Amino acid sequence: MTRSPKAIPASPARPLLIVAGPTASGKSALALELARRFGGTIINADAMQCYADWRIITARPSPADEAAAPHRLYGIRALAEPVDAAWWRTAALTELNQSPLPILCGGTGLYLSALINGIAAIPPIPPEARAQARALLATHGAPWLHAWLTEHDPLTAAKLRPTDPQRLARAAEILLATGHGLAHFHAQPRETLTTHRAHLILLDPPREDLRTAIETRFHAMLTAGALDEIRRIDAANPDPTLPGLRAHGVPELRAHLAGALSLEAATAAAIAATIAYTKRQATWFRHQKLTDDSTTQMIHARFSHAAQFSESLNQNMISFINNPG
Repeated sequence: MTRSPKAIPASPARPLLIVAGPTASGKSALALELARRFGGTIINADAMQCYADWRIITARPSPADEAAAPHRLYGIRALAEPVDAAWWRTAALTELNQSPLPILCGGTGLYLSALINGIAAIPPIPPEARAQARALLATHGAPWLHAWLTEHDPLTAAKLRPTDPQRLARAAEILLATGHGLAHFHAQPRETLTTHRAHLILLDPPREDLRTAIETRFHAMLTAGALDEIRRIDAANPDPTLPGLRAHGVPELRAHLAGALSLEAATAAAIAATIAYTKRQATWFRHQKLTDDSTTQMIHARFSHAAQFSESLNQNMISFINNPG
């Protein structure tokens, strides 16, 4: 079924800068430079950086950086309060409307797409339905839950892998709570963003440079106290299904703290997993469009390094920001 976007009325469109790209590509530093130069507000578009418990392990902006320019949606949720695209979109829209120059910064392409293209209007899921879905998953396993979805919601099941327990549980809880499958909600009209003209600045470093940056950053996290940060969370015996526990480096370092991996092995595994994730990020940004709506202006600018963009901060950028659209 073809989805017909339902546009949010707006006039005139205001400027919106989006600094995107893979993990450790220099997005935060570039966003801070833009905010300082043009008086913008940096809005977090990274799911894991929303969690207050994860400052070190997610490489959130430092207190000094946060003091240098307005930062929003960083460290505002407890780990027990899961962050998803729907919650983030609502929060981001509020921040966009309060800033004369919002600067989105993050590598979660799904969130950026949700903001620009809209998101399926899924009703709030009662805790009972969520608990029932989790119980089915825990009792029978992911392959069984996939087979169950195939029987009751074949359109959604066809788009999910039998080895993806989190998404399977999410699809099950939606079906249990609403009587409709996830595919049903995805087929409904969505509200697109037309209140802003978006300028996408996409950082795409060479793979070897990115690998070096990831390795350097992870070792710096360890030195800064990442293990202590994770110890504090483990001491509270968190629900193992919490999305925040999947932050890069957290599963591997938790395994080390549990005695299952040496620190050296955990570090190597975490770095390898992060590098693999950046490949998926690069593929997403290479092949996906952040907008398929002709009413949304999206300028793509791709740079291999943040410094390369710094050299190009010129009258064109100033014109984009000042142009009423």
